[in-house]
Amino acid sequence: MFGGNSIQLGRIFGIRIGVDISWFFVLFLFIWSLSGWYQDLFPRDDTKAFSLAVVSTLLFFLSILLHELGHAVVAIRNGIPILGIDLWMFGGVAKLGRDTDSPGVEFRVAAAGPLVTLVIAAICFGAGSMLSSSDTLLEGSRFQTADLSGTVAVLGYLTTVNVFVLAFNLIPGFPLDGGRIARAVAWKLTGDRNRATRFAARLGRLAGWGMVAFGGMILLDLFSWDPFTGIWLIFIGFFLASAARSAEAEAEFSDRIDHLRVSDVMDAEPVAIPERLPLDRAEGEFFLRYGWPWFPVVDETGHLVGVVSHEAVSSVPETARGGRPIASVMARDDGGGGLRAGLEDPLEALLSHESLGRLGAVMAVDGDGVLRGIVTVDAVRRALRGALPA
Repeated sequence: MFGGNSIQLGRIFGIRIGVDISWFFVLFLFIWSLSGWYQDLFPRDDTKAFSLAVVSTLLFFLSILLHELGHAVVAIRNGIPILGIDLWMFGGVAKLGRDTDSPGVEFRVAAAGPLVTLVIAAICFGAGSMLSSSDTLLEGSRFQTADLSGTVAVLGYLTTVNVFVLAFNLIPGFPLDGGRIARAVAWKLTGDRNRATRFAARLGRLAGWGMVAFGGMILLDLFSWDPFTGIWLIFIGFFLASAARSAEAEAEFSDRIDHLRVSDVMDAEPVAIPERLPLDRAEGEFFLRYGWPWFPVVDETGHLVGVVSHEAVSSVPETARGGRPIASVMARDDGGGGLRAGLEDPLEALLSHESLGRLGAVMAVDGDGVLRGIVTVDAVRRALRGALPA
């Protein structure tokens, strides 16, 4: 859903940070809305009100980014690659390269984001209290008329909005953080990840439709709330219910392919190039013979050491190919999972595998790292089609 068309802003700790086009709409919407609120606090200074609105909005999204970085850092520390972080209409999302493999890891990754948000709220409240009184800070966070400085007003807003983000994310409904925590607990109790996912997803659907209902009541003026809040809750509720239903369907499908392993779908007779083979021989004996754009590369004992493309071989002048081995132009495998998968890895783990998207195949290796097969996109598709109900 995210990341394919996002605009890259930069990298933090090597993690790609991007924004979806919908983020710009929300950015300006927040600035416009906060400008009006700050004008109530500083009615004689429109420039100050607008400046504080811009600063508050940017700091709010920085808080969201730090929340997602909390998830990402803990995931990386637990051996889960991160494809990137995207900011979008409803906040942010840290895209995991694969799903968690235990209830403990699921809990730690899910809890990291809310913990970061709690720390941010506490820091903002503490700093605001030091610059004023806590009562004045809370008045500013509710945008009531008070004798406030701009700094205290911003800190009051950041305190309130981060407390809201914390409370919202801890709603026990998948795919919110609270739902992932609920899934971790259910997974620990049942020992079945897919069953736990279905349970948490049902909670997510219930929470989503609850938000839609509450937003509708706000629009019917049953509460003294801003109608904009009701509209926003309805949008978020619909998204949450839809995402939870998709997660439930994925869990049901995962049950059907749960018995399949990499070894069940791989080509058990892989063609690989020895790393010491000269480039000129590789050109004729492999690329021209088979017509494939790339080949895995193995050492003399059959261990996977990398992958080489025809483009890399062709980039070397013909006169120099006789004295250069394949190892000099191959993309080396670092053993971290970028090219390979274990024979007993579940088929489901391949669906988001980096190599499957980049090369169209994954190298299947045994416990010692010896190349035993290749799993192609077509092989995965055939296996998935076979798992669909008739």
